[in-house]
Amino acid sequence: KASGTRVHGFRIGHRWFGPEDLWALEVLTEEGFSYDSSVRPWFWRYSKEPWRRVPHRHRSQVGEIWEFPLASWALAGWSFPISGGNYFRQFPPWLMRRAVRRWTKSTGQPFLMYFHVWELDPDQPRIRAAPMRERIRQYRNLDAMQDIIRFYLATYPFVGIGEHLGLDRRMLDSAAAQVDRESMPWESLSLVDALTSGASSSSRRPLSVVVPCYNEELILPYLANTLASVVSDLGTEYDLRFVFVDDGSADGTWTALEKTFGHLPGCVLVRHPENRGVAAAILTGIANADTELVCSIDCDCTYDPHQLNVLMPLMTDGVDMVTASPYHRDGVVRNVPGWRLFLSKSLSKMYRLVLHHQLATYTSCFRVYRKDAVKDLPVTEGGFLGVAEILGLLDLNRGRIVECPAVLEVRLLGRSKMRTLRTILGHLGLLTRLAFIRSGFLPRRAGTSHGAAGEAACAECGGGASPEE
Repeated sequence: KASGTRVHGFRIGHRWFGPEDLWALEVLTEEGFSYDSSVRPWFWRYSKEPWRRVPHRHRSQVGEIWEFPLASWALAGWSFPISGGNYFRQFPPWLMRRAVRRWTKSTGQPFLMYFHVWELDPDQPRIRAAPMRERIRQYRNLDAMQDIIRFYLATYPFVGIGEHLGLDRRMLDSAAAQVDRESMPWESLSLVDALTSGASSSSRRPLSVVVPCYNEELILPYLANTLASVVSDLGTEYDLRFVFVDDGSADGTWTALEKTFGHLPGCVLVRHPENRGVAAAILTGIANADTELVCSIDCDCTYDPHQLNVLMPLMTDGVDMVTASPYHRDGVVRNVPGWRLFLSKSLSKMYRLVLHHQLATYTSCFRVYRKDAVKDLPVTEGGFLGVAEILGLLDLNRGRIVECPAVLEVRLLGRSKMRTLRTILGHLGLLTRLAFIRSGFLPRRAGTSHGAAGEAACAECGGGASPEE
């Protein structure tokens, strides 16, 4: 439908057809496909059927279909793939050129070559959470890929498989080629559509979502799509408003916030003149929220904000905070290095020795707050440490805290702002101070409150959609 032409060929989206998967070729034949390119000869696979290494007709009771397997180098009865951008990027150019020449001379068959369009973009964002092997596969020698493609296009004549087979490419009927808009995924819905299409506010539970942002210019399009989905899923039950706090970003975060969210109903933009830390940004957002219940999320959605549908039901009368807990026995942690898990869980054990609430996680930024319970806490730490301090002070003030199991994924896009050694030392100092407060050696209301400072900053910026307001 997208191309307006008949689709003749198939390529599996993930992995490859092994010998045990060849039944799929019969299905493709029944569905009317003319050729497939999902077979990769690998090591001893197909060693008893060497003809499967080259283009061939696969015949079955339902008919026949052409199979164009990945080209491979045969050595001692084993096969080693030599087709695909990843192989061309990973192995020495002279070796791959020799392999291609050998294929064309020894087989007399067309050499199948493919690559992914993302391999032409050497400036693509780096996902640091992936294993080393996957990062090498994804990023190594990306800057050389365009020259590799140019060399082979200049050296050999290339055509598409369909053209090689002489298949018909006539346009389909225009009515059949129309895109079914009703089946479009939620990503195509704008956040403004989601915010304006909900039920009446009187029938929904009011909830403000605070999003602290520091140098997150490139993350905001992803965030907007995610929030559009959240509003679409939860908007019938909750009257969602958003408070975006630019925590003194040095890049174009503020301009991007204005462009992406500044014109939307229910969205408030606040700006810190200088970077004060994630906890200070959360407290500023809470101060600017016009609802009793306020949720804080990470800008990069390391906690999927759709999990609000699990946290919110726990915010009942008498509860002052619901905090997400990936270290809960029913929680999940993904892609986080083992040494970081060990450090975090060790800190949690130490917090349990000091505080009343025996929780599995004390440092989650994904929480639902009762505004009146936290807005005046004398929080002295503005950064990541302040997130734990908010919970600790609320605990010592006899606030009620409920823990909710959640899924945490390590940051995929951008760069984490946390510094590990500094954070560990800071937690040890905070634990000591909380222990003194609990024992009575320090007053509960000592220190300069970042909550009060947040109020002052909001008054200065206006707490609206732009500095001018």
